[in-house]
Amino acid sequence: MSRFQVMTMTDAAASRVREIVAAREGAMGVRVGIKKGGCAGMEYTVDLVTEADPKDDHVEHEGAHVYVAPEAALFLLGTELDFEVTKLRTGFTFNNPNQTSACGCGESIELKPADLKALAEARGTA
Repeated sequence: MSRFQVMTMTDAAASRVREIVAAREGAMGVRVGIKKGGCAGMEYTVDLVTEADPKDDHVEHEGAHVYVAPEAALFLLGTELDFEVTKLRTGFTFNNPNQTSACGCGESIELKPADLKALAEARGTA
């Protein structure tokens, strides 16, 4: 049985995470979280990780390491992290089933928490 992961990442996202880590001494991966802000209420955060927090959920794909902040796990359950390059923007994108709406500029989102029971069952801690 495969280990439970709060979220997944595409090959493109994994490649970008590996590039970020390779370019910064002491980096282990990136931490994904959420914060209050923006016109829709919440924003995703992506920060460099130099020391893993044991409370974080750890996601690994093709040698890329993403850590999910504990307070964000309920909002990111089932999310796919991707990386895209378009004419208008370059950056990580989040395909999140918990997202209920987004602002027009795409910088902030409205999220509903996932079912706590589903998270506990998926982790095998129910």
